[in-house]
Amino acid sequence: MRIVWDFIQDQLLGMKWLNNLIGNLLSACGLDISSRIGSSVRFFVYDTVKISVLLVTLIFIISYVQTYFPPERTKQILSRYNGILGNTVAALLGTVTPFCSCSSIPIFIGFTNAGLPLGMTFSFLISSPLVDLGSLVLLMSVFGWKIAVAYVIVGLVIAVIGGTVIGKLKLEKELEPKLFGKAEALNNEHYSSRSKRCKFALSEAWETWKYVIKFILIGVAIGAIIHNWLPQSFIENVLGDKNPFSVIIASVIGIPMYADIFGTIPIAEALYFKGVGIGTVLSFMMSVTALSLPSMIMLRKVVKPKLLAVFIGIVTVGIIAMGYLFNILGGIFI
Repeated sequence: MRIVWDFIQDQLLGMKWLNNLIGNLLSACGLDISSRIGSSVRFFVYDTVKISVLLVTLIFIISYVQTYFPPERTKQILSRYNGILGNTVAALLGTVTPFCSCSSIPIFIGFTNAGLPLGMTFSFLISSPLVDLGSLVLLMSVFGWKIAVAYVIVGLVIAVIGGTVIGKLKLEKELEPKLFGKAEALNNEHYSSRSKRCKFALSEAWETWKYVIKFILIGVAIGAIIHNWLPQSFIENVLGDKNPFSVIIASVIGIPMYADIFGTIPIAEALYFKGVGIGTVLSFMMSVTALSLPSMIMLRKVVKPKLLAVFIGIVTVGIIAMGYLFNILGGIFI
């Protein structure tokens, strides 16, 4: 069983065969892959191809499943629950939506206009970009199943707690009276046959790849620089375990960036293999995906400053607490 899992982890998810193939091809072209430049090129090509293949495959599968759960049906499911159970269901439904934080906001608005409790809609809004099936598989390909599963569980806990707290604060008056059209447009889609579902899934996979490829390329380029050019001592001084503020710094660094899980993984991978604690790495990833500046600007258009501040504060505290906890218990997951 162990041998089978190692094969899945290393060859199917991690695609080590692809890394070896790219290394051999680059060497055949006369590039010294042991040099900084050669190693950077290898890192860039390998991670770009690997993430793109996993991305297209995962988005196709997730989008196909999503045809069974359009926003209108999701509203009907969520309306059956309330309290912590409702927040938990909302957070879990967020995991099957392959959206970045900006793409999740129109769905969030559709839910609030449908009369769903505010806390439930925020549990969905937190979990949708933060945790999804794609992130689980991609994290497994880099960090192994223990860290991947722990990341997903912690992300769901942050989403449930965050939504519950916001619901208890009764901040419904802090919503702006604005509505996006995408969520309602999705309600009019009908998938009466397998071919239509496949066509939709292929379209979503292609459109998603076209949208995120720029972030993937930027993330892989940054990862290659960190991996091959930044001194180990510099990384350890800024983000290493000896710096008690490493988790906070990583979380703050991630906020101005805009990417989804697919664009942040190459950077996280490079930081991890430079000796940065797993909690610090995951805090960086979570802040990029859940609290990026562009998505906060977009969210401000539909919520008032008080509610936005509460949302940012709760998620930030959750991410930082998670980071320190992972750093303390890191040995359990590695």
